[in-house]
Amino acid sequence: MLGLDVGDSEDETFWRSFLLSLKQRGLAGVQLVISDQHCGLVKALRRSFQGSAHQRCRVHFARNLLAHVPKSHADMVAAVFRTIFAQPDPESVSKAWDEVRDQLGKSFPKVGPLMDEAKTEVLAFTSVPKPHWRKIWSTNPLERVNKEIKRRSRVVGIFPNAAAVIRLVGAVLIDMHDEWIAGDRRYLSEESMALLNNAVDTGTHAAINSGE
Repeated sequence: MLGLDVGDSEDETFWRSFLLSLKQRGLAGVQLVISDQHCGLVKALRRSFQGSAHQRCRVHFARNLLAHVPKSHADMVAAVFRTIFAQPDPESVSKAWDEVRDQLGKSFPKVGPLMDEAKTEVLAFTSVPKPHWRKIWSTNPLERVNKEIKRRSRVVGIFPNAAAVIRLVGAVLIDMHDEWIAGDRRYLSEESMALLNNAVDTGTHAAINSGE
């Protein structure tokens, strides 16, 4: 866990301040940022981590995709979309994306442009070795953290101020952090990180450029 803060909204100002605070504390060498496509966050990432690759959460994108499809066809579209991520190598993933885009675009006109615009960011995970794909192609690990925070915060109900939120949420995150540090389990081992360092090339994989 690198940081915690409380803001009135998820606008660019809040996210940029938070990300810059991480950099001021020494965060450097960021190669890949994994997030949803919240407008304020994405703008802040472009300013704070220029040159890093951006992985757009595939789960969040799938939900956006299904919002443009009738409910009666949602299961079929979701199943077809998942075939993209079952491919064995980056080239096959890219080819499958285009095929699914063409297939769905014939029946659902809004899907085509949406997939065209998102392809680079949703498929950024293919720039790293395949054993890591499942761990970086979505924000699922963060969603599990958020779920636990929500569970603990519901007990309190209403917080009197931001400091009270930070005390509770901070305690939850410290417990999680300590579990990872003290346990034998590693999300990404030192050996796998070495593979990532050798493989990641952000120049052609959804690099975050300056938003200015």
